[in-house]
Amino acid sequence: MSVYVDEAKYPFGRYVMCHMWADSREELFAMADRIGVQRKWFQCPPKASWEHFDIAKAKRTLAVRYGAIETDKYGPVVHVARLRGDTKKIATIEWLRIKFAGGVFD
Repeated sequence: MSVYVDEAKYPFGRYVMCHMWADSREELFAMADRIGVQRKWFQCPPKASWEHFDIAKAKRTLAVRYGAIETDKYGPVVHVARLRGDTKKIATIEWLRIKFAGGVFD
């Protein structure tokens, strides 16, 4: 089981936000608690595509320090595709990673 953070940079007021998600809700909440992200900011369907938190850059740094795995911008899409068993989407993302980034993250 793992916790992940992407490299997204979404402005939100004075903050720059990214996504944090995990293989399990238990792990996600444990990391949120550890880095000081309130559970009230948890996002899940039907209002969100998948279970995650939007976190500020400083919280991302803490999450990585405590073991979160860094992913590229495609990380959330691959995560949702895996949950759905969408191997075609995963293959497409891997192709895009190679084409545009010259490498593969996971």
